[in-house]
Amino acid sequence: MRTFGRGSRTKTPLPLAPARIVAVGGGFGGFHALRRLQKLLEPERVSLTLVAPTDYLLYSPLLPEVATGVLDPRDIAVSIRQTLRRTRTVLGHVSSIDFGERTLRVEGRDGITEVEWDKLILAPGSVTRQFDIPGVAENAHGLKTLSEATFIRNHVLAQLDAADSLPDTPAGRAERIERLTVVAVGAGYTGTEFVAQMQNWVKGIATRWASIDPSDVRWLLVDLAPAVLPELGDKLGKEAMDVLTARGVEIRLEVSVASATATSVTLTDGTVVPSRTLVWGAGVAPSPLIAKLDLPTEKGRLVVEPDMTVPGVPNVWAIGDAAAVPDLALDASKPTPPTAQHAQRQGVQVAKNVAASLGVGESKPYFHKDLGLVADLGGFDGVAKPLGIPLKGPVAKFVARSYHLYALPTAAARVRVATDWLYSTILPTRVVNLDQVRAEDALIAKAQGQ
Repeated sequence: MRTFGRGSRTKTPLPLAPARIVAVGGGFGGFHALRRLQKLLEPERVSLTLVAPTDYLLYSPLLPEVATGVLDPRDIAVSIRQTLRRTRTVLGHVSSIDFGERTLRVEGRDGITEVEWDKLILAPGSVTRQFDIPGVAENAHGLKTLSEATFIRNHVLAQLDAADSLPDTPAGRAERIERLTVVAVGAGYTGTEFVAQMQNWVKGIATRWASIDPSDVRWLLVDLAPAVLPELGDKLGKEAMDVLTARGVEIRLEVSVASATATSVTLTDGTVVPSRTLVWGAGVAPSPLIAKLDLPTEKGRLVVEPDMTVPGVPNVWAIGDAAAVPDLALDASKPTPPTAQHAQRQGVQVAKNVAASLGVGESKPYFHKDLGLVADLGGFDGVAKPLGIPLKGPVAKFVARSYHLYALPTAAARVRVATDWLYSTILPTRVVNLDQVRAEDALIAKAQGQ
């Protein structure tokens, strides 16, 4: 008998050759699955491989703070190679999977690689949900990748800089309105936090411009839903709406985008909004990989059992935004929501279940009671519902930031984020347009492939 990990004892005999465990996707699910497997199973028992388009875990809930320059992009990009030291990383996108031969095809920058597996964890995550709306794919920018967040920040700065120097002529005034109008689609977490934090940020750096007052910038938040932040309930949703409205943000509910061009957005109620900035945060859709697998799906998400195994396909598990994992804690007939909170915890549980398939430990169904939801509205404002307790204002802001520090996967990331938050409180805001991301690389259609 040998001892391994944090006090765990592995009595199962070692195999003749290590089992090849492959995880597809380096988001919360795949990252935490491999991290836990490193603790549960010896190197002699398994070899671990991650297939992902990037070599970092992106802590996406803090992307709005990257867009406002409060956080450096590297603060929320956790190095996979440094954290998962026993895991081999293959960079690229999975284009196909052969379940019979237990191989998958990876298309990367350096060509095509074939990866063999004995146990497969599918955690490819999600992409920004697209709709067949004229002009959106060509003109809208999402907020789901570092490239998008960095571009949006630089783009907004560039629009305001250009507006500041326009001549006071009819043509100049018309162009000024376009450049000073920001339209955000989606009043969920992404859209609401983006508008709230970006509006607060622009107000704080208004001295950058000679002829622009913060009130000159028009912020428009639109959504087909009847409420802002519906996940938090009517009371907190109204609180968030009141905060934004008091700051001058226009909120148009039960309306969406009918079409878009480079200089305007037409809403479904016929309103034409002159704007050169369209940010798309209207939900997410499962990774396009799922549609290629020819397996049963539920609203695009892969159907799985409560223990996250894929029915009819031995030695395959699926988790996260791309899997319809039954929500046993709330309603087993519905899948868990596509949140980082569930993906992370599914990753931990699937690691235990994969280990159990190798004779180590016991497999169990996924069960997690939601810890609650938080939304940072910039400044000292926030709304939160930890463990079902509604909070607002500075207290909610504190809870939101505390939760993010808790959820960040490494101590180094926590220190960097906390330090930047401290600097943003006591030092002048950083206002530099580095212009490092091409506009075409931050379009929704382009970002889906990152």
